[in-house]
Amino acid sequence: MNPRKFFGTDGIRGTANTKPMTAEIALSVGMAAGLQFVSGDHRHKVLIGKDTRLSGYMLEPALTAGFVSVGMDVVLVGPVPTPAVAMLTRSLRADLGVMISASHNSFEDNGIKLFGPDGFKLSDDVERQIEAAMENGMEAGLVAPAKLGRAMRLDDAVGRYMEFVKASFPKALRLDGLKVVVDCAHGAGYKVAPTVLYELGAEVIPIGVAPDGFNINQGCGSTAPDAMCRAVVEHHADLGLALDGDADRVIMADEKGHVVDGDQLIGVVAKSFQEQGRLDGGNVITTVMSNIGLEEYLESLGLGLLRTQVGDRYVVEKMRADNCNLGGEQSGHIVVGDMATTGDGLMAALQVLAVVASSKTPASDVLRPFEPKPQLLKNVRAQSDVLSKDAVKKEIAAAEAKLKGRGRLLIRESGTEPLVRVMAEGADEALIGEVVDGVIAAISDAAAET
Repeated sequence: MNPRKFFGTDGIRGTANTKPMTAEIALSVGMAAGLQFVSGDHRHKVLIGKDTRLSGYMLEPALTAGFVSVGMDVVLVGPVPTPAVAMLTRSLRADLGVMISASHNSFEDNGIKLFGPDGFKLSDDVERQIEAAMENGMEAGLVAPAKLGRAMRLDDAVGRYMEFVKASFPKALRLDGLKVVVDCAHGAGYKVAPTVLYELGAEVIPIGVAPDGFNINQGCGSTAPDAMCRAVVEHHADLGLALDGDADRVIMADEKGHVVDGDQLIGVVAKSFQEQGRLDGGNVITTVMSNIGLEEYLESLGLGLLRTQVGDRYVVEKMRADNCNLGGEQSGHIVVGDMATTGDGLMAALQVLAVVASSKTPASDVLRPFEPKPQLLKNVRAQSDVLSKDAVKKEIAAAEAKLKGRGRLLIRESGTEPLVRVMAEGADEALIGEVVDGVIAAISDAAAET
């Protein structure tokens, strides 16, 4: 199957104002994606949201022009979380949803994520069809002047999403008495998350809520949880939660300021859903990155764990195929499938907060349901072809031989950055450090030679 030229594991992503993240390509994406979803004579509609990056001001009008040129009306909702775009696309009966965001990346990057009319991310096949249209020219799809689309703003998008997320929290429960730090990464959730937590009764300590176009994910948010942890200890909070730039993932901390990753949170929610009789399918869907400790914990509850390749889109596809309603990633993408169609950091956090609030015990007694096996992940900057080098293949084979029967090794290319990720897991911490460092060194040497 031909590799995709523009799309990675989570839409199109790159450095702003350089290919593929230019206004020209955004215009082309708007035209090609619009043509893919235009069928029939009715007025077609696309919804566009974004996070708080400066380059959103460049990409939003370029996408809008592309969609308008093929006859689609555009609904602009401004800065909202990615899951809000998924929800609003369905709610408004739009033909397509677009989120302009590079998620957890720094402000220099940006991205384009596409959602179908059902609120789910597009499949690889549909993305290939869009790429083909971008490559082959789209002049034939341009509409007559009288059939051009229009653009409008939806003023109550944030309010609609907040009510949707609050509906996922148990109606008989409140967060009264809980002091919660919420780090919004100066990103798309900076208004939504503190407001929702406050309205549900929590005392809220907000940080990362002053976006300026440049500071998104900068020393804050789910990929830099130290800021959240410090704030929890400083304010004597009961727990903390940290979103990423587009608020589709969450990492938490207990009252001691100890980080709780997505695997632990999935374990907490899985047990809660099982006790409520609302866990569908008897399995939880995660990726190859999830700790084997989670797998063993779920087995102790009589539940299974099924793994997919990395990317919450693939988790969702497996959830749908197996009729499961809970899945996610170690990084904090957690999908509550009977409510949402994609990872939702705030919704996931509310499911965990419901357990903490009802337990009336410290968060540290709730948020670590299992002891994770030692796991080490390191990244090295390199192009994907480095993995075909003989020296690299030899080192990988040697590492796998050392770990045979004692752990596992996972090597994968990032779908969003020019990185190779090397992860090892096993009971012997020294051994996994040795094999990871060996593979990283081999890849670095090979990359330096090219």
